[in-house]
Amino acid sequence: MLHTVNKSPFERNALEACLNRAASGAAILLYEDAVYAAMQGTSFADAMHGAASRFEVYALGPDLAARGVDPAKLVDGVRVVDYGGFVDLVAEKGPVQAWL
Repeated sequence: MLHTVNKSPFERNALEACLNRAASGAAILLYEDAVYAAMQGTSFADAMHGAASRFEVYALGPDLAARGVDPAKLVDGVRVVDYGGFVDLVAEKGPVQAWL
């Protein structure tokens, strides 16, 4: 299953709910403002590091770029995908659960 999260973890609890309820081995895609969760040095970095050991965690590259987030500054284990990679994840991991 692919879980998608688009809200900043600093404003909403969608990512926290996803991490608490998703089955181990699932894939999580962060996009829009949720990509901030994947940054090193934030209050969410430890949670994301732990998530990367339980899930496949991805961040959408164009959304990182739009927010000025350097992919080299992401938590270890978070992989960057482009729009084509997003489509591939949906096809490979579906169904999709959107966390709003």
